[in-house]
Amino acid sequence: MASSASNPSKRKVLEKSISPPPLKRKTQSTISKNAVTAFFTPTSQKPKDRTTWTERAPDGSDSSPTLLVGRYEPEKMEEPDRKKRRKIAAFDMVWAEFLFLLRFRRIAIMFKVDGKKFTDDPGDWKWWDSNVPSRLRKLYEEDYRIVILSNQGGLTLHPDPKSKAPKAGSKAKVDKFKQKCSSVLSQLDLPTTIYAATGYDEYRKPRTGMWSEVCRDYGLRDDEVDLANSIFVGDAGGRTAQLKTSGTGTAAAKDFSCSDRNFAHNVGIAYVTPEEFFLGEPAREFARDFDLASFPFSDTEGPDGDGSNKVLFEKRNKQDIVLFCGPPGAGKSTFYWRNLKPLGYERVNQDLLKTRAKCFKTAGELLGQGSSIVIGRQFPLMSYNPITFRLFMPKETKC
Repeated sequence: MASSASNPSKRKVLEKSISPPPLKRKTQSTISKNAVTAFFTPTSQKPKDRTTWTERAPDGSDSSPTLLVGRYEPEKMEEPDRKKRRKIAAFDMVWAEFLFLLRFRRIAIMFKVDGKKFTDDPGDWKWWDSNVPSRLRKLYEEDYRIVILSNQGGLTLHPDPKSKAPKAGSKAKVDKFKQKCSSVLSQLDLPTTIYAATGYDEYRKPRTGMWSEVCRDYGLRDDEVDLANSIFVGDAGGRTAQLKTSGTGTAAAKDFSCSDRNFAHNVGIAYVTPEEFFLGEPAREFARDFDLASFPFSDTEGPDGDGSNKVLFEKRNKQDIVLFCGPPGAGKSTFYWRNLKPLGYERVNQDLLKTRAKCFKTAGELLGQGSSIVIGRQFPLMSYNPITFRLFMPKETKC
């Protein structure tokens, strides 16, 4: 009997059955059908974007704009909504549009491919809860002005040309953000304005710059806004962690911030979380990392208002540095002129000297002359009252 080794044709048959050729993989395109359709659709036939975008800079500032504003007007409205609505229902961006809630089919892909947690597809979103659109429409029917106020520190409207940070992709990121907002607003189809604070200035919550822009845009004076019935809904409420209890209880992580609650407090309106507003859940305990309300500011009349001239500050060292931290209007300058100037402290303030380099130079010169100095600086996370720190300067210190 002839073996397979002596029969070449039989050996080829065996090898073919044992080692079949590898199958060719089909390359999956990342371009959606909607994108292809939109590309070949004539411009005249494409739906008009009803959102108008503008950029704004803080009042009296020569810096680049940091506030991105998008105003949506529905097509079905014969004329813009010019009704003066005195009640304002404001929502944080994440909970107002409920973006970034990825479909489960995308999560594994995004983590494996490029490590991104959120998709860049403007159409890849869904409402956080099915009753959100109807609830917002009901508010509008009840004469509420619907606005969205959001901190978007990840966006850069105008990169600093002198900065060494990477600038590539800034414009594309802003464009994708606009597309997502337009997609959500067009589905909601209510007269709505989005305010996105991209910088760390007066617009960023918990500071009230965006609220001032809302009132200005809709022609509302401070005394015309119905603060008692206005509301702000956001997820940064300073809620503490909640352990899972027996039965149907569920665990809940602590909030990443308390900026939304602080913002509502600064404006003077009610604050609720999305779970409370949309789902009717009970309020959870919250805590501020540093609650300045527990440290009330006392003027020269004394903390009890008894007319006593109590000393609020005394010089204990031959030479020291006092640091003031607080937002504009908190009382830093007043405290200096009333309490520290009479003690011989010299003031170093960037609002007066304009540049940080001049502040360093002036501080060094004053310290070299043996003077004690006061350095005033804004700190956006602090509210209400100024905070004072004292640094002792020993004799051997070299400036």
